[in-house]
Amino acid sequence: MDKYKVLKEYFGYDGFRDGQEELIDGILDGRDVLGIMPTGAGKSICYQVPALLLPGITVVISPLISLMKDQVRALNEAGVHAAYINSSLSEAQIEKAMYLAGQGRYKIIYVAPERLLSGLFQDFLSRVTISMVTVDEAHCISQWGQDFRPSYLNIVHMIAGMRKRPVVSAFTATATEEVKNDILCVLGLQNPKVLVTGFDRENLYFEVRRSARKDQEILQYVKEHGRESGIIYCATRKNVEAVCTVLQEEGVPAVRYHAGLSPEERRRNQDLFIFDECPVMVATNAFGMGIDKSNVRYVLHYNMPQSMENYYQEAGRAGRDGERAECVLFYSPQDVRINQFLLEEKEFREEMTGEEIEAVRERDAQRLKRMTFYGTTRDCLRGYILRYFGEKTKRRCENCSNCLYEYLEEDVTEICQKVIQGIQEARRGYGAGTIAGALHGSKSEKIRGYGLDRIPSYGRLSEVPEYRLKEIIGELVLRGILRSTDDKYAILSLTEDAEQVLSGNAAVVMKFSKPAGKKAAEPKKKKPASGDLDAAGWQLFERLRELRMQIARQEKVPPYIVFTDKTLVDMCVKKPRSRAQMLDVSGVGAAKYEKYGERFLDCIKEA
Repeated sequence: MDKYKVLKEYFGYDGFRDGQEELIDGILDGRDVLGIMPTGAGKSICYQVPALLLPGITVVISPLISLMKDQVRALNEAGVHAAYINSSLSEAQIEKAMYLAGQGRYKIIYVAPERLLSGLFQDFLSRVTISMVTVDEAHCISQWGQDFRPSYLNIVHMIAGMRKRPVVSAFTATATEEVKNDILCVLGLQNPKVLVTGFDRENLYFEVRRSARKDQEILQYVKEHGRESGIIYCATRKNVEAVCTVLQEEGVPAVRYHAGLSPEERRRNQDLFIFDECPVMVATNAFGMGIDKSNVRYVLHYNMPQSMENYYQEAGRAGRDGERAECVLFYSPQDVRINQFLLEEKEFREEMTGEEIEAVRERDAQRLKRMTFYGTTRDCLRGYILRYFGEKTKRRCENCSNCLYEYLEEDVTEICQKVIQGIQEARRGYGAGTIAGALHGSKSEKIRGYGLDRIPSYGRLSEVPEYRLKEIIGELVLRGILRSTDDKYAILSLTEDAEQVLSGNAAVVMKFSKPAGKKAAEPKKKKPASGDLDAAGWQLFERLRELRMQIARQEKVPPYIVFTDKTLVDMCVKKPRSRAQMLDVSGVGAAKYEKYGERFLDCIKEA
């Protein structure tokens, strides 16, 4: 059997997605690989297909129990024998799994990183042929990544102790250039095939809303999206409780998830969400990593995350099936202060030196600053995200709020010159709020106490509101014309580019929201793919969803494990009438057809 037959027979796909075949060929040629691919790009196919073609066993290191269970459940549904080893199993169950693997029962074994150096697992490695070691969520091995896990360093020791080094493959969705190089170095990848397919998720719509009425706006949004599945992220447990209560009191079937709940409640609520019993999950960032739910149609952020890495990873849990989905950040300046407090309270490993801790704190502060710029920029949001990860982009994506809303462009060169002069005259370092207050002519005790009411620039921009001045200062920092320190008080200073603006050699044009009375155009949001169906197609889609839910309950698996929404839509479009036609539907492989195919064919024929 070749890679194409494996892809079709087990996974039901006719062709590979961008980058998949290249990485698979690298593995089959015996090369180490590193794949950096966005969420939903099909990273698991890149190691699962070669795992079925290589002679021995593939060990997949995965950080979360829920991720392992989902992956193993999906593989077994597809007709691939797989198992997992983690703390949810007893020692007897682990021994049985390894015994069966040694007998050739399993081709793929998922393992928690904490288990790699145990005597039981080391003994297992010495008795079987390991063809490949796969590192999932590989950014967890880099201490410069946002999710560093010390237990991931066990992978290095495990590989070094093996009598014959296997192929090593590593995959992640979010990695800056620095984290990518750290993964290559720490894992010691040999002659690796490195592939970065790009970070863009074209099916995702991005929006930033600045609102003082977050609860009401989120409630309205969720009600407008009816039965659709969505995640609402909050920065604190307190906010999770409050938002979930607001939704539940209004009759929304929502559940909560945070570290303060008992393991039993977290597990129960997670299952209710995954099985589509409660379509709305309100959670801290403790939820989501390893959740492979494909039909999440929106991810809302009640609070701004601490970094672009965190935001893109969390937002990327929407639309994993490739269908259109929305990612909306509800931004407020208070979010910055909340995150600064959380970072100050961050705990570090005992073995880290003072110098390492200081370096991490500086990186955290820089990441928070870049995330704050995302919440305030008027430029293309998708472009901002992609540039952060080192990718060149076009000026407008036409699928984010900043591209679809109308803004007024204004030449603010003269205002910027006066801002720069004010910073020069202040001499000592001050923050954006203080400088804006002085330029506007604030009579506050703080301004007088600093003596800023006596500088020549005091009140020189009295006609410009303070909030607008702070907005302009923030944009100047974003453009590198001003510099802002990364500490709590964010002191301003000038860069070389400031001189170009001050001398009149560089103009500054910025976008601003239209004034009241000039309503911005509503975003031209696209409907999900199922909206492309006609009335009869939509009715069939709903009938297939009901059938899928019945099967999911009978089999005790999440509905998307049976078939994804994308597969159901393809059934509605192609309306298969035979086994051969059903196998032509995207996502229907031989094993799934044997289990479910006839029931779905009957449902389609009855429509």
